[in-house]
Amino acid sequence: MIIPGAFMDDLIGYIKKNLKKGYTKESLRWALINQGYSKMEVEKAIRKVDLELADQAPILKTKPTITHEIIEPRNIETLSKKSFFKKFFD
Repeated sequence: MIIPGAFMDDLIGYIKKNLKKGYTKESLRWALINQGYSKMEVEKAIRKVDLELADQAPILKTKPTITHEIIEPRNIETLSKKSFFKKFFD
């Protein structure tokens, strides 16, 4: 007999482990559904994983600063391109 809480914990652990490996949620979703898990169970597990990962994410205390620099081109020769037909007839 499978205990529902333990079953969901195993599913959540599987999703977390494979997200860390670089798999996308969408690919994991369809892999689990194709293995016979119900879509509702998989969606519920993914929602729980999202909530757990959001709780673990660090909170930014300072706003990021965006800096920019304008770089002017220096002594770049402009290349004149010949038209398609001039390439053949010149």
